[in-house]
Amino acid sequence: MDQDISLDWYRVFFWTAKTGSLSRAAERLYITQPAVSHTLKLLESKLGGQLFFRTSRGVQLTAEGEELLRHLEIAFRAIESAERLLAERHGLYGGEINIGASDTLCRHYLLPYLERFHREYPGIRIRVTNRTSPETVKLLKDGRIDFGIISLPAPDPTIEIRESIPLHDCLVAGRTFSHLSGRPFLLSDIRDYPLLLLEPGGTTRQYLDTYAHAHGESLQPELELGSLDLLAEFAKSGFGLAFVIREYVVQELAAGGLVELSLVPPVPPRKIGIATLKSGSVSAAGKAFIELLLDDIKEAVED
Repeated sequence: MDQDISLDWYRVFFWTAKTGSLSRAAERLYITQPAVSHTLKLLESKLGGQLFFRTSRGVQLTAEGEELLRHLEIAFRAIESAERLLAERHGLYGGEINIGASDTLCRHYLLPYLERFHREYPGIRIRVTNRTSPETVKLLKDGRIDFGIISLPAPDPTIEIRESIPLHDCLVAGRTFSHLSGRPFLLSDIRDYPLLLLEPGGTTRQYLDTYAHAHGESLQPELELGSLDLLAEFAKSGFGLAFVIREYVVQELAAGGLVELSLVPPVPPRKIGIATLKSGSVSAAGKAFIELLLDDIKEAVED
């Protein structure tokens, strides 16, 4: 298409061809009949050929005009389809959300929200990529996800963080070590017992290592596992003491399968973060999902 030809010129041609009349095309486009006639003359001059025969009954397409109309019908259908798709997405009737989160965050935090969002907006496809929090941040920066659910802290100047619910790392054990509960348990005492930790590389492991180093200790695990759920199960089975997140083992603690040790000093609380790119934009569907997450936080604060 010549860059000097306006899309509006083609719209004038299109409706003149469809209605067979300059006056009816003018009514359809809310312009004057002389404006229609002038635009068609400009278009014919620019394209180098006659598009209509003028008759007493109106206008009739030339062979060149019929060829142009066939192409424009395809083009305008494509434009209408794109406009309809965007309208559906902004109306949350369709589209797709790509979310990044760890297995643990998916199960213990994200899953209920996924279920609620799907019930409310069944036309929106949701894809979740399971990675550690540092890997989720990389996926976000690479443009492969719309936003990420991560464990904080996550110091990165390129991402924006909205803080969600607090997390409390705690030290637990199974019934084998239940005699250690009910009294202060010093961080330095961990050296005397088998310790279970997450594998290196994730935010939680980094956070716990930093906490220990800040108090002059180094965590030396006897066993390293890939998820907090596995840590809880191995601790219940008597393999040793394990650092887990209290909010994720509430049922096990209530049932007595796990006991919490009164760690001194306690691990400082941290939060779940909703991560987006500072330089990027989030789709209407993505914004709606994030608002769902944030609304629950607001309600909890108000309560």
